[in-house]
Amino acid sequence: MKKLLIVSAMFCTATAFAGAALAADEMAGTKMKTGAMDAASSTDTALTDAVVRKVDPSTGMVTLQHGDLKNIGMSAMTMAYKAKDASMVKRAKEGEKVKVRVESVNGTLTIVKLEKQQ
Repeated sequence: MKKLLIVSAMFCTATAFAGAALAADEMAGTKMKTGAMDAASSTDTALTDAVVRKVDPSTGMVTLQHGDLKNIGMSAMTMAYKAKDASMVKRAKEGEKVKVRVESVNGTLTIVKLEKQQ
């Protein structure tokens, strides 16, 4: 019984490795898009339309209702983001229409540019 278990385990392992090798071979040469990672490496510096919904000076967070953030692969939504600095938090006013640039800074989604719409 012990030998049967060992042989079965070896067979399953070999089958799994063979399947992975075949799949890798079939995908060789295929250029895969990585979504947010491709977008993040883009040199596009476009700003996105947004509305400031909430400002929390104690945490440095600004809640935005924004359109698609294409540079980080995020669809339109309302979400709180860390502001790059305290002066940005002071400039943001609830209800104000703005243009923003959000980027991942050390793993944190951060507003790196905020301009009032004219």
